[in-house]
Amino acid sequence: MSIQSLEKYLPKNTLSYLRKWFSDHSIHIKVTKNRNSKLGDYRKLRDQSHEITINSTLAPQLFFFVLTHELAHLIAFEKYGRRISPHGNEWKFTFREMLLESLDVYEEDLKPIISKFSYSPKANFMASPDLVKYFHIENNEDELQYIEELKKGEHFLYRNEKYLLEGLIKKNYLCVNLATGRKYSFKPLARVKKCS
Repeated sequence: MSIQSLEKYLPKNTLSYLRKWFSDHSIHIKVTKNRNSKLGDYRKLRDQSHEITINSTLAPQLFFFVLTHELAHLIAFEKYGRRISPHGNEWKFTFREMLLESLDVYEEDLKPIISKFSYSPKANFMASPDLVKYFHIENNEDELQYIEELKKGEHFLYRNEKYLLEGLIKKNYLCVNLATGRKYSFKPLARVKKCS
């Protein structure tokens, strides 16, 4: 897929960045159906070309963000060698530079979120609560909400089991399974159904 054919998936004014980042690399871009397990991925092929896949269902700004993430793998590997860790310091530095360079592509209310994220890029998009909330990755038409929206002492259902929210431990929430009495730690963006 050519850079121009990606245009329908991207925000405006992104092609100049992609031309620069693609430069002399032979890259196969595959736009796929929605995958719940990942938003995109990168790999080097046997013929030394590169393949990037991205979900077609992503909003344009998220599509560009994911494409930047995957291109950062290619550029970091080419610059620092194949022995680097896929999401190590070299990749983080490369991704950070690319995000800051292309910051003008993003909407005004998203720019501070991207800027904050760029200081310590995470390997997994879902590790950034601000980005997850901004792009509403979960289906907000259901009855679920983020556990961080509940109050201490409230009950909720998670995977058909009832829990009591006891409180916050560092960044996670300590909860008791009411059937077993066992305690579990939930991440702030766990999606749960509040109940009485």
